[in-house]
Amino acid sequence: MQDCIFCKIVNGEIPCSKIYEDEKVLAFLDISPINKGHVLLIPKEHHKDLFDTPDDTLAAFAKTAKKIAKAIEQATDADGINLGQNNGKAAGQEVFHAHIHIIPRFSDDGLKHWPGGKYKEGEEKEFAEKIRSKL
Repeated sequence: MQDCIFCKIVNGEIPCSKIYEDEKVLAFLDISPINKGHVLLIPKEHHKDLFDTPDDTLAAFAKTAKKIAKAIEQATDADGINLGQNNGKAAGQEVFHAHIHIIPRFSDDGLKHWPGGKYKEGEEKEFAEKIRSKL
């Protein structure tokens, strides 16, 4: 994709602070980190999101994300790690090239998680059945 910023990074047209690279994936520091040490992991081939990404690339993603998360945790003395992967504009995806955010977290970083909700009577079973029917 000619105007994809992540493709330009893969092709060396835009510099990055590279953390890791192999034949399928590239990892680099996010230029707008949630916390210092925040890394983006991308496939080298352009795939717009999780659903567009081949299974073998997703397998490489998982294996590499684990390796990088452990290194980030050790390098930053993080108390935890968030792995985030957004699909679609409504989910917060801003760059439409599949990627995983690997974010070091600290007990005192002030960041909060999504508020949880509750199902109404019978809704839990209804949603479970709907989802299972699509598998």
